[in-house]
Amino acid sequence: MRRLAALAAVAAIGATVLVTGPSAQPALAYPPTPPGESVTRDHLTQLTVAPDDSMDGYDRDLFPHWSSQNGTCDTRETVLQRDGTNVTVDDDCSPTGGSWYSVYDAQWVSDSSDVHIDHVVPLAEAWRTGARDWSDSERESFANDLGSSQLIAVSGSSNMSKGDSGPEQWRPDNTGYWCMYARSWVDVKYRYDLTVSEDEVAALNDLLNSC
Repeated sequence: MRRLAALAAVAAIGATVLVTGPSAQPALAYPPTPPGESVTRDHLTQLTVAPDDSMDGYDRDLFPHWSSQNGTCDTRETVLQRDGTNVTVDDDCSPTGGSWYSVYDAQWVSDSSDVHIDHVVPLAEAWRTGARDWSDSERESFANDLGSSQLIAVSGSSNMSKGDSGPEQWRPDNTGYWCMYARSWVDVKYRYDLTVSEDEVAALNDLLNSC
């Protein structure tokens, strides 16, 4: 798995993501910013192109989540605080208030129970493109990765719509987020040396054309 120092320079937590389009609104989620379009296109050409492997043996429990982070907060609670607006929590780190802007469908969500923490590259997608060969600790790190663009708070409905699909099968309803979505997807695949299919590459290039 790649851990390049160069990526750290572009993975600054707290960078504001803007969406464009007829009803553009600022996205108030702050995962680390992925590389820009040109670097993303270069990284995409470096990924191994291969058919997806089978799902034999897959189980979400092979990717332990959500792990403890700070104090009583686990990964989910940490992302809810990071990506939300005016988030308040109780002594157990459970949100008691706040709102979240879901960049996938350009919707505001005010109930934390309706917010899902999306793995940009789904766990099942990782499994069939290389993660089946990882150790348990490597899969846990992937499932709880706060240092890349892998985790983002979105509406439950958009996350359920996405499921474990790749960009060749699903893309955000919010077209203004297509560029950032492709950049985030490639960033994660590149960091973890995951393979890509030919259809996936074509879809990602199409999404990057919106940048």
